[in-house]
Amino acid sequence: MKKRIAMLWAVMLAISACLVSCSLDLPKETNSSFETLTVDKQDITLPIKFSARMKGKTDVTITPQVSGQLMQICVVEGDHVNKGQTLFVIDSRNAQLELESAEANLEAALANESSAQLEYESNKNLFENRIVSRYMLDNSANSYKRAQASVAQARAAVNRAKVNLGFCTITAPVSGLIGEIPVRSGDQVSPMTELTILSGNTEMNAEFSLTENIVETLVKSGMSRDDKDKYIENLPDVSFVMKNGTEYPHKGRIISLTGVVNAATGSLACKATFPNPDGQLYSGVQGTVVLPMPEKDIMVIPLVAVVKLQDRQQVYKVLPDSTVTAIEVTTEDIGNGQDCMVVSGLSVGDRIVTVGANNVMEGQKVLF
Repeated sequence: MKKRIAMLWAVMLAISACLVSCSLDLPKETNSSFETLTVDKQDITLPIKFSARMKGKTDVTITPQVSGQLMQICVVEGDHVNKGQTLFVIDSRNAQLELESAEANLEAALANESSAQLEYESNKNLFENRIVSRYMLDNSANSYKRAQASVAQARAAVNRAKVNLGFCTITAPVSGLIGEIPVRSGDQVSPMTELTILSGNTEMNAEFSLTENIVETLVKSGMSRDDKDKYIENLPDVSFVMKNGTEYPHKGRIISLTGVVNAATGSLACKATFPNPDGQLYSGVQGTVVLPMPEKDIMVIPLVAVVKLQDRQQVYKVLPDSTVTAIEVTTEDIGNGQDCMVVSGLSVGDRIVTVGANNVMEGQKVLF
């Protein structure tokens, strides 16, 4: 009996020695450490984006006021011009002749007026001395009035001729940039001919459409739709982002908002004006107007906490026993590239896994 017990102990010792010699490690339960976050509500500002197109605040279509041959083009496309600078010159010879003719007619009218005045004053003296009749006096008075009217007409014709002569030299009504020039020297032009578009680029307007639901949200924040000026004044500053992603350095202000919703699009036409001191903006430039929209009591979580599975999104919620379970959520981007807004799926006070969420497994116990 003692021999059997001794042999049993010997076998057990041999097995133990074998296990030690083979360095066999038995599996142990381990807990992984992850970063977690307790969900809470906060006030944020959402950047609402709208496609927009830039246009000079004082874009002017340049057309002639008189017909004639285009003699000179004093600018080239893309030139920056100042207000009053000469742009085009139209043949002024006919206008000059019309002015000279009008001035001659004025001289003749003034001479007739002078003669009529002398005759009237003479008849007036004769009538007072009872040498001529009342008829003669009235007749001379009427002749004098007609002569005065002729002078007024002749003087107006001179002024009109001067204006037409001035129209032969076309100057810039505002400072800005010259657009495309579709005409050439020697072309016959008329008031129907478009010579160019002058873009007044000291200030630029971004034209975009504001959706009706956003307008309603702004109205609920306390601004009255009836007081339109106050309503626009209380809108926040907007920014403009170029197509290449560069943000324009100067902020803009919304200056106009139509009072009628477009039935086809359900939107309101808007304009935001931006200063353009360095001439970085051009008419026709497209980009994005960003309107900061204040939102209160919003649940925000980091994007790293959201695990995307095809068309679904989920986060891992930490249970009271420190294990995790997958919760399907609905989120919306808030535009900062780091966080998102929770629309559904979570409640205030829930603890979720943030950094490392892609590596966690259902039911795993986590340390935090």
